[in-house]
Amino acid sequence: MERRTKTIAIANQKGGVGKTTTVVNLAAALSARHRTVLVVDLDPQAHATLGLGLEKQDGVSIYPVLTGAKPVADVIQPTKWQNLNVIPSEVDLAGAELEFGAREDRLEMIRNALAPVRESGAFDYIILDCPPSLGIVMTSSLVAADGVLIPIQAEFLAMDGLALITGSIERIRASANPVLELNGIVFTMVNTVARLTQDVMAEVRKHFGEKVYETTIPRNVRVSEAPSMGVPVVFLDPRSKGAESYRAFAWEFMAKNPTRYQIEDKRDSAVPEERGTPPAGAGIG
Repeated sequence: MERRTKTIAIANQKGGVGKTTTVVNLAAALSARHRTVLVVDLDPQAHATLGLGLEKQDGVSIYPVLTGAKPVADVIQPTKWQNLNVIPSEVDLAGAELEFGAREDRLEMIRNALAPVRESGAFDYIILDCPPSLGIVMTSSLVAADGVLIPIQAEFLAMDGLALITGSIERIRASANPVLELNGIVFTMVNTVARLTQDVMAEVRKHFGEKVYETTIPRNVRVSEAPSMGVPVVFLDPRSKGAESYRAFAWEFMAKNPTRYQIEDKRDSAVPEERGTPPAGAGIG
């Protein structure tokens, strides 16, 4: 089966919903199932970068690619796990909203920056960790994506946040990216015994149907601890409830978004061997 790279933006303009935790652990779980993954950290806080065990470095981000100072291959960094690579973030991205706001190609700038990566066929999935705001960087990320995955908490204001971002998806599909779709909604930090949680989940499923992933991610201490160690929880503590949930979510995600492998391919490893292969940026124009 020929590889078809899928670009998925993980976005929610509301902070504190487990967005970056979902980026890091979905990417890790996919890599453990032998999918090649590139995480693009577009949040100036660089939490995905740190959560994957890398440090922030000046000039190593998508920022110099957007300015034309570097080719994208030069900023793709390997993690210590096979199949898992990242374009880190850095503080310069914090000024992107002002610096790039007047560019004529501002909507297409991230899509254009990543075009050599997509065309190379080096990755099954490109996962975009969007900043928590509906600004230029998030908008350009949605223009670059095939689909948008929205992590949400099952709380009172969840529907309001969903209305904002789904409205943005509709506007971008109509104006700049006709293939963009709502990839799905995943509930994070779920407290299964709370009545409000059950009510909100039922309401979201009523409105969005099959777009809501069946797998939910529970509140879990190990999930909270993992970022400080620079290791995804699916590798840090594979038997924890959080790790098990993210692995199950990754399997459901692959079923909805097949690339080069048939979904019947059930090879898996809880923690892949540390990489012995060259960085995936090699060979990307």
